[in-house]
Amino acid sequence: RRHRDHAGEHVAVTRRNVELKARCNDLEAGAAAAARIGAADTDSLVQVDTYFQAADGRLKLREITSRESGESAELIWYARPDQESARTSRYHVVPVPRPDAIRQMLDDGLGIRVVVRKTRRLFLWQNVRIHLDEVENLGSFLEFEAVLEDGQDEADGYTQLEQLQHEFGVGPADVIGTSYSDLLSPGG
Repeated sequence: RRHRDHAGEHVAVTRRNVELKARCNDLEAGAAAAARIGAADTDSLVQVDTYFQAADGRLKLREITSRESGESAELIWYARPDQESARTSRYHVVPVPRPDAIRQMLDDGLGIRVVVRKTRRLFLWQNVRIHLDEVENLGSFLEFEAVLEDGQDEADGYTQLEQLQHEFGVGPADVIGTSYSDLLSPGG
């Protein structure tokens, strides 16, 4: 969500979500589980995430090719703990009309840490985004992201993710606590 400042410009608003990421050996079984619970198969995406060196949290430029809406880009900053369980994130998202110029500027000023390339199938269930990801040089994953409304208790999101873990057959050994960028970085 974005708000307008006094000059009428869109400004970023801090948002929160609860998310869980896990290895998934069979993305078609993941799609079948999503269909079984009534999740809507809403889009297929190709995403290139360029991560920059950041003093706090993670900063990435996401370039998106969407089956539904064509090409777009956004700058995303987020902070969350690295832990092998569901966790809460705080984040900002700002649309970027000229991604090449922004990428060059941030590379010059901060330096590129790593680039993550993935294809993503997106399902929506209630307020949860279900991602079935094929990540270049890493493999297959699924991710549950419960987007929290202002004032919504994080416990609601954790309860939803526990239900989805059960529905998708995600075991404790499947859950990973780091981002794709960390897994692709040297020593990751």
